[in-house]
Amino acid sequence: MKKKITLQSVLLTLIVFALAACLLFPVYFLVVASLQPTQYMFSRGMSLVLGDTGTLANYQTLFNYREGMYFTWYKNSILITLLQTALSLFFSSMAGYALGVYRFRGRGVVFTLMLLVMMIPLEIIMLPLYKLSIALHSINTVAGVILPFILSPICIFFFQQFVSGLGVSFMEAGRIDGCTEFGIYFRIMVPLMKPAFGAMTILIAMNSWNGFLWPLIVLRTNENLTLPIGLASLISANAQKMEVLLPGAVLSILPIVILFLFNQKKFISGLTSGGVKA
Repeated sequence: MKKKITLQSVLLTLIVFALAACLLFPVYFLVVASLQPTQYMFSRGMSLVLGDTGTLANYQTLFNYREGMYFTWYKNSILITLLQTALSLFFSSMAGYALGVYRFRGRGVVFTLMLLVMMIPLEIIMLPLYKLSIALHSINTVAGVILPFILSPICIFFFQQFVSGLGVSFMEAGRIDGCTEFGIYFRIMVPLMKPAFGAMTILIAMNSWNGFLWPLIVLRTNENLTLPIGLASLISANAQKMEVLLPGAVLSILPIVILFLFNQKKFISGLTSGGVKA
């Protein structure tokens, strides 16, 4: 029995390592390509081995590109990601908490509408959102990118399901101690919802950081562009600035990787736990 378990563990480990290698291979390929001269890439193609052609010239070109325009895009993406993640977590968690623990008239209708909204793709509601942004004078602003997505139906549903598994005993204990409803939420429920916050933080931040279609519609000037749009603007029919695009793509991965490394335990526990065990 021990040999069988050991063999299964070894096979499972090998499979996991093989899958990880397949997923990390494009990242490795991107890093190697960013360290190769542009002339070498176009004449001989991209190589999987760095060899003697490795150079940091592409990164120097990136830092000096249009007087640091890349870092302006980087700053815009960080600002939008931080604001959208914080606001979406705050309002979505409160909405999910209310749907999960309170019983009120119309609760089923609200929950059904939320599920229906989850099924509607952005392309269908893009025109109404654009007209609304024009009416609010939020075109080419950070608010225009953030406001339509402050409430996330997926996050509301996730928080609602997570809170439903916590039970009402914590709330009743808080009410007995004289705690207000907002006090119960912030002092009792929020600490218990940390795994859910960890999971949703990564999901919202990743979607906001990689957002392309809606920021492309709302943002107009080059100084207000986010990183994905800025990098996409480097590719055109006339020229492809690979010496800027490749190292820029490598650096664009770092924030999400750092966020996941610092938040991975809460991310995993948030996806796997459905309540609090005594």
